[in-house]
Amino acid sequence: MERKQTTILNKLQRLFSVLMLLIFSLSANAATEVREFDSAQQEQQYHGLIDELRCLVCQNQNLADSNAALAQDLRERTYQMVRGGDSSDEIIDYMVARYGEFIMYRPPLRTSTYLLWFGPLVFLLLAVLTVVLYWRRTRRNTEVKLDAASRQKVRNLLDD
Repeated sequence: MERKQTTILNKLQRLFSVLMLLIFSLSANAATEVREFDSAQQEQQYHGLIDELRCLVCQNQNLADSNAALAQDLRERTYQMVRGGDSSDEIIDYMVARYGEFIMYRPPLRTSTYLLWFGPLVFLLLAVLTVVLYWRRTRRNTEVKLDAASRQKVRNLLDD
């Protein structure tokens, strides 16, 4: 009797596992957007744009990686513009005019964006300079000058 119960439990466990796999695999497929393009060039342009444009409501994600509703809307608008024959520059100009330069994942190099481009390098150089100065100062302070009598005491201790 006990053996029948374990076999039934094993079968139920397997059935549950299979059902869970099916449920999760179907939900993963449902999240994938399927887009049809007139040419491979349009598809490449679309994917390049959604990789280049930032999701405005997500933390550090591009449109391709985001599942936010706004990102879905922006992907749809980008798709429509690509299918309509707009160039990448026209689409980017439209998005920047509508949402500001923040939508660009890699903003252009301008005087207003110097801090974005060179700020990390400046902070890195300052950190390296601070570490080098600290290291030199501590090294200089640990160097002890011994007079002749102290040196002789050290030699005697080491010889013993």
